[in-house]
Amino acid sequence: MELRLLKYFLAIAREQNISKAAIFLNTTQPNLSRQMQMLEDEIGKPLFIRNNKKMLLTETGILLRKRAEEIIALTEQTTQELKNLDYEEIIGQINIGAGESQSLAIISHTIKQIQTIYPKIIFNFYTGDTNEIAHKLDAGLIDFGILIEPYDLEKYNHIALPRLDNWGILMHKDMSLATKEQIKVEDLWDVPLLISRHSNDNNFITNWLGKNFSELNVVATYNLIFNAALMVKDKIGYALTLEDLYNTNGTNLLFKPITPHLTSKLHIAWKKYAILTKPAQLFLEYFDKNLK
Repeated sequence: MELRLLKYFLAIAREQNISKAAIFLNTTQPNLSRQMQMLEDEIGKPLFIRNNKKMLLTETGILLRKRAEEIIALTEQTTQELKNLDYEEIIGQINIGAGESQSLAIISHTIKQIQTIYPKIIFNFYTGDTNEIAHKLDAGLIDFGILIEPYDLEKYNHIALPRLDNWGILMHKDMSLATKEQIKVEDLWDVPLLISRHSNDNNFITNWLGKNFSELNVVATYNLIFNAALMVKDKIGYALTLEDLYNTNGTNLLFKPITPHLTSKLHIAWKKYAILTKPAQLFLEYFDKNLK
């Protein structure tokens, strides 16, 4: 499967029109049509549904788009890393994936230190939940992933970040639990809940709450707190989240911890046996100094 064909395929998937894709790729429509026919013949399944001058992806096409984006990104990243080997000074890119946490302050501080001395090192940040970050780490698309417990770290090298993050609920000030001085896990058994998709891995949250997932009133799941906060503003439910992720100052929202307390630790992880680039090695050196 040629990279050229994958790039052609991604252009059509993005434009949803073969004529527009041909213009973008500086080629002809007949040539592009032939190339896509070759790709479909190689795969053995159709990639597009032709409908009202739009080319929509089939289920096979959706899967190929995801993989093609990863392949192209990894190829470009590798090419750039090989070129950077020719330079005596340390230059290049460091790709980091992370969720949302105040614990990342040490990461930000490390980046500031490095860029002060090595301004030609560029940091690329990808935000997502732990499962998404781990997938990118496994695929080689990022150098480091910030993974929040609970997560199986056996296949990674990892270092724990110094701060523990506290779990609690983000709520609207007009909601019933906002008036309680202390919120217990039993108070959450019947109220509408918004739960992050990763948080209940290995029954982490449900074991804490003492209820099975099916017994709770989960009205929505989320992967980033900003979207959950929008639903909380509309009083859709209470969002189970980490403390200090959402700035409630000047809003009608507030955060309260829950008894018994539940905390999570974050780890910076990288693939075992991976050969790190010079910028990535430098990042680990500075991070380790800051940690000590």
